[in-house]
Order: sequence, then C-alpha cells, then structure tokens
Amino acid sequence: MMMATIRASALCLVAALAAPAHAATHAAPAATKPDMAKGQTLATGVCAACHTIDGGRGSPANPILMGQHPEYLVKQLQEFKSGKRNNPIMKGFASTLSDDDMKNVAAFYASKTAKPGFAKDKATVKLGESIYRGGIVDKAVPACAGCHSPNGAGVPVQYPRLSGQHGDYTEAQLVGFRSGLRANSAQMTSIAQRMSDSEIKAVADYIAGLK
Repeated sequence: MMMATIRASALCLVAALAAPAHAATHAAPAATKPDMAKGQTLATGVCAACHTIDGGRGSPANPILMGQHPEYLVKQLQEFKSGKRNNPIMKGFASTLSDDDMKNVAAFYASKTAKPGFAKDKATVKLGESIYRGGIVDKAVPACAGCHSPNGAGVPVQYPRLSGQHGDYTEAQLVGFRSGLRANSAQMTSIAQRMSDSEIKAVADYIAGLK
C-alpha cells in the first residue's frame, strides 16, 4: 500500500513538473517564415508602380529596395502606417498591410541582389568620401561608415544598406531629417542638422557609387 502511494506521488510530481514546460511550449509558437510568393504578389501588384517589380533602379525619387535588410523595411512600413514617418502616399499603402504582409514583401525585396550605382558629380566625390569615411570634425558630424559600414552594406536590424542608393533619394532624406519633415530617427535628425546643402549633396552622391 505504501509503495503504491509513493508511486502515485512520484507520478503526480512528474506531471506537475512537465505541465509548465508543456504550457510554455504552446504559449510561444515558433515564428513563421516569410511567404516569398505572397511577398512577390504584393511587390508586383502594389509596389511595382513606384519601386519597379524587383525593387531595383526605378525613379531616383523613390528608394531602391532590392538587397535592403528586411528588418529595416518592416520598420519603415510600420512607421508609415502609424504616421511616425510622414508620407501620405506610403501611409495609404502601408495602412492596408498586415504585419505578415510587411514581412513577406520585405523578405522578397531583401532576397534580390542589389545592382551597383555610380556617383554623378566628379567634382564632389572627394568631399563626399571625406564625410562618409571621416565625418566633419569641426561640426561634430560622425563618419557615416561608423553605422552604415565602410562599403555601405549597413548592419542588419540596426542600420540600413546605403550603397548604390539613388543620390537624389538619399539627399532628399537627409534634407528631410534636417528640416524635421522626416522625424523617425532622432540620431539622423541630429546629424543632418549640422550639415550644409553642399555637404549633404556630396555625401549622397558618393553613397550612390559605393559597392
């Protein structure tokens, strides 16, 4: 009788210890992988008008998306949707997307190999390179390479890829940060506010040629 009681108690203890682990397993399901096919459908059916079918080298007024870090793209879409990043056109599109939609289309663009770009103004390349690699010391502007890497590849999750981006687009974003029109990065706002038009234009053009 005592052996049966001990055995029953032991079984109860095992069950009690196993239950939390079982519950925890169900409480935290594994994250689902992005659906590339759905991402492609969104990219070709919704985004292609401004960003081309594969997010490549379309209008200089719109960013190149191919090869961009997916986490960065998702963050921007979420901030367009919430209004943290101010753009009426993108807010309209992003507002129709679920979190899964954003992850799917971001993964699609990230899977594409970015095509190289080129700097257009030979007269400002040296100034652009100096700012990108060494910053502007007397204005306390840090080197762009410190966050976006020497070749402009960026850092996944933290900082976007810049290499090959349209110079016109990069310039517009820096001017937007400086004016406060784009207000979703306090770090970039602080940096851009210390830069002149000519410095912004030079570094944006230099970035376009990074590989």
